[in-house]
Amino acid sequence: MTAPDHRLLEKLDRLVALCDQMQRDNQQLLDRQAALLTERSQLTEQNELARQKIELMINRLRSLNADQ
Repeated sequence: MTAPDHRLLEKLDRLVALCDQMQRDNQQLLDRQAALLTERSQLTEQNELARQKIELMINRLRSLNADQ
């Protein structure tokens, strides 16, 4: 095998390794994105429940204040 052929094969090996690493990184990022979207959805739901409870408490306080 000639030197240029050997260098080309080395470059191809590095390119394949880089592509493999990028695919793994991309999958990790996609997994992280999915986890963050799930967490965001849960937090949004918790926030909405808290807002509803606070609104209910405010309405009760207004009702108590109006009765006095």
